[in-house]
Amino acid sequence: MSKYTTGEIAKLCGVSVRTVQYYDNRGILIPSELSEGGRRLYTEDDLKRMHIICFLREAGLPINSISALFAEKNPENIISVLLEEQEKSLRGELCECQKKLELLEGIQREVKEIPNFSVESIGDIAHIMKQKNKLSGMRWSMILSGLPVSILQCVSIVLWIMNGFWWLFVVWAGIAILWGVWASVYYFRHVDYICPECHTVFKPRFKESFWAYHTPRMRRLTCPNCGRKGLCIEIYAEKEEKNHG
Repeated sequence: MSKYTTGEIAKLCGVSVRTVQYYDNRGILIPSELSEGGRRLYTEDDLKRMHIICFLREAGLPINSISALFAEKNPENIISVLLEEQEKSLRGELCECQKKLELLEGIQREVKEIPNFSVESIGDIAHIMKQKNKLSGMRWSMILSGLPVSILQCVSIVLWIMNGFWWLFVVWAGIAILWGVWASVYYFRHVDYICPECHTVFKPRFKESFWAYHTPRMRRLTCPNCGRKGLCIEIYAEKEEKNHG
């Protein structure tokens, strides 16, 4: 039967000599015999055991679990349980890493959007990302609520052209205007803006907001704190949410 030294078994398993010695000290890979000079010698069965240990370590099982596994009289009874628990643990870690990755990607996107970015802007980004889902949800609810109005407006135009029912168009035009006014008031009551210069969160006057140049995420406004006039970042208004909650 072949005998292996510590260095040989380490080379065959692709680990360091110190690792083999560590497993020996932990009592999970004790050499089968010692040479006359006191050198550790391992058998084929020890080599197989070492391969199993390396495999379980690659799967992420901790040393304590592997040690407990080999201490059992019937280790096959608990190996499946250990692997299942390790799978749950790794999936949990993977989920956490995915969340952190998505957070980092979101921060990078926000950094590119913010004018005059500075270290203080990180606080603005945190605020933006915290309220992002609420702002998006409010926008979608407004789009869906306005969809029936748009459809009926189109129907009234078709009926006017085909049947001469011009009065239907007038009625629905009035309804569309009323809905537009309500939607605008509702929208601006539920959004605030962050000044990228002084990082103040503020709510501008309705008239200024309504007529201001804007992008999907920013609006050109005057900050009431520092007086800067330029693009400000739109966020969901927490105070408005509390007042109407």
